[in-house]
Amino acid sequence: MKSLRVLLQKKDIFPKKTVLDEKTAFYIFREVIREEFGNQGAHKLIPDYFQKKTIFVKFTSSAWASELRLTQKEIIKKINKKLGGNLIEEIKFK
Repeated sequence: MKSLRVLLQKKDIFPKKTVLDEKTAFYIFREVIREEFGNQGAHKLIPDYFQKKTIFVKFTSSAWASELRLTQKEIIKKINKKLGGNLIEEIKFK
């Protein structure tokens, strides 16, 4: 039988939570938007703030909001893939 100390020393016994800060979320969001829509999209879709796995985005026209709304699920998947986990669940428009 293994001792409690040996079991607790294993690295994956208590996986650490990944904490995502606003700066990282915005950087990855801009990177994915640039890949999808180019530099123009990156300038027109502006992340405003990040809270509870949600990125709130400002936009310069309703056309850009529609484009983002149509590709929202794909963008979230790409962001989460780059982050290595399910850290973004939603994109909301402001």
